[in-house]
Amino acid sequence: MILIADGGSTKCDWILLDKSGEQIFKTRTNGLNPAVFPELMLEQRIEENSDLQDVKDKVEKVHFYGAGCGTETPRALLEGIIANFFTNASEVMVKEDMVAAVYAATTEPGIVCILGTGSNSCYFDGKEIHMAVESLGYILMDEASGNYFGKRLIRDYYYKRMPPDIAKKFETDFNLNSDEIKKNLYKKENPNTYLASFAEFIFSNERNGYFYKLVHEGLKEFMHSRVLSFKQAQNVPIHFIGTIAFFSEDIIRAVAQPYNLEIGNIIRRPIDALLEHYRKNVLNVK
Repeated sequence: MILIADGGSTKCDWILLDKSGEQIFKTRTNGLNPAVFPELMLEQRIEENSDLQDVKDKVEKVHFYGAGCGTETPRALLEGIIANFFTNASEVMVKEDMVAAVYAATTEPGIVCILGTGSNSCYFDGKEIHMAVESLGYILMDEASGNYFGKRLIRDYYYKRMPPDIAKKFETDFNLNSDEIKKNLYKKENPNTYLASFAEFIFSNERNGYFYKLVHEGLKEFMHSRVLSFKQAQNVPIHFIGTIAFFSEDIIRAVAQPYNLEIGNIIRRPIDALLEHYRKNVLNVK
């Protein structure tokens, strides 16, 4: 049996397949970003899942694709944790989430973008992944991500740039006490996930001029920094993966239009498309 996982900072989806490609179960844990979360938390989040506990001795291979796994130290940390949990697995592979995004989006050359809790992009030449710039995470980068929009909302609220009717609803939905915000940002773990939780406000309310402008500005910044930085941008499709992308498709197309960019696939949850990739290309199921 092979266990496939696609993980971000907020959540991680797991699918267990048998040798014939049949799905045994699909489950979810909290996020498992090894560049952000401490070792003990990563261990606990895996151990707390009853589905994974039930099959921990039966899994033969684990292929994990996740945020924060693009550099050696966090990748090796998570690989060790997974190997210690699935003690009978003969193979444990951990790769960055961009690899899963590419597998989910295309088999042809293109630019693949992730817009979830964090954001990233790469150019896929049909065989290999190429990065234009190394990501420095949610504090310095992550344009148009969940935590980017969370920061924008909080700043707009405090600077009184948010329309009064929206600000009133924002106050109802979230604890906006300054001490509470600072405690979550500077004293508690997972500030990126905390910030991203505010972004849900944009997409759970009716679209209006304020929200449109906010998302448009974020996506325009992402397009300049993470798409147009590739010289191939105007010659290949641009694919998008993640919840932010899924709910912003119309704005993505509006931002791309002046640059004559071709928008390709927009996929909310890459795990489902990744599953098909494994059936066809790894398990060779006809």
